[in-house]
Amino acid sequence: MISNQRSKFSLPSSGTYLNCAYMSPLLKSVERAGLKGLLKKRNPMKISPADFFSETEELRQQFAKLINVKEADRIVIVPSVSYGMATVAKNIKISKGENIIVAAEQFPSNYYAWHQLTKENKAVIKAISSIDGNGRGKVWNECILDAIDSKTKLVALGHVHWADGTLFQLAKIRKRTKEVGALLVIDGTQSVGALPFDVQTIQPDALVCGGYKWLMGPYSFGLAYYGAYFDEGKPLEENWINRKHSENFARLVNYQEEYQPHALRYEVGEHSNFICVPMMLEALKQINLWKPERIQHYCAKISVNAIDLLRHAGCWIEGNEYRANHLFGVRLPQHIDREKLAVALKKSKISVSFRGDAIRVAPHLYNSEADMLKLASVITKI
Repeated sequence: MISNQRSKFSLPSSGTYLNCAYMSPLLKSVERAGLKGLLKKRNPMKISPADFFSETEELRQQFAKLINVKEADRIVIVPSVSYGMATVAKNIKISKGENIIVAAEQFPSNYYAWHQLTKENKAVIKAISSIDGNGRGKVWNECILDAIDSKTKLVALGHVHWADGTLFQLAKIRKRTKEVGALLVIDGTQSVGALPFDVQTIQPDALVCGGYKWLMGPYSFGLAYYGAYFDEGKPLEENWINRKHSENFARLVNYQEEYQPHALRYEVGEHSNFICVPMMLEALKQINLWKPERIQHYCAKISVNAIDLLRHAGCWIEGNEYRANHLFGVRLPQHIDREKLAVALKKSKISVSFRGDAIRVAPHLYNSEADMLKLASVITKI
């Protein structure tokens, strides 16, 4: 069991922040790490060549621990999900008539790369939707599995849908992709850090995560895992630090044909970011102490009574089996005035997001049952 962790954050007492899916608040410890990194450049004489590698290596180890990866050199730093997905797209050959499968209304960073790839190669992108109401999550997963066929080259999904937290059964989807020889690429931005993700179990070919949401890190900084399929691929950019023997600054003019091992060729240039790396590292250390399974349990505990009230008032929320606890959608009865509700939420200083036809609710360890009940009270009054 884990207790409320609000004291570790600098959130104001006057507001109710239920919007980690939009952007996480910074932990106080992460703030301190960033300030320390910022001040480090006051005196560059204290920044040694080893500093370009030491903290990034520790960061890889922490992320590998979080997602259960045995080889930390399969973890790389990326500036965004779109960068990580563009790396995948650059290393996929797809032919006319073959297809790429995504979920309907998927986040754009996990769509545009595949849209462009299929457009350029006269292939097909299949956006799989579901039904409304009861059975939505179950039917959605079944439709995705049914859509995977012998012409499927790639399945690109989130672990949860970014708009409403619908859970995708990745282990079953992975099994099906292996049967047809397709790749599985996951955007973990709205799940990894708060929902358990095990690379050994799911066996994705790639996992890309923005760092500023559930990984509790800074903006414009992310992490990616690339499996064996990408070991000999082409990176988006040719930078010095991703080449073999780049640790030896005196010998950098001895140009190298070989890259660093495994996925390290895919890291963004200047990834030894002396501000963002220590911030992300501190955040991952805390998440690994908390553990995602305990975050899920805590979010479920503080939400159960509020969800019962909302359902009783006529709102629709996916059943527990097919949604996450840290992120879920509340769909309102048709007669509700959404604009009026948005005004009421703002007046009550409650921060949530409207995504598609759902109110996206995203609690974390800094929230309480009282926060969830306050949200339910405002919605039910409307």
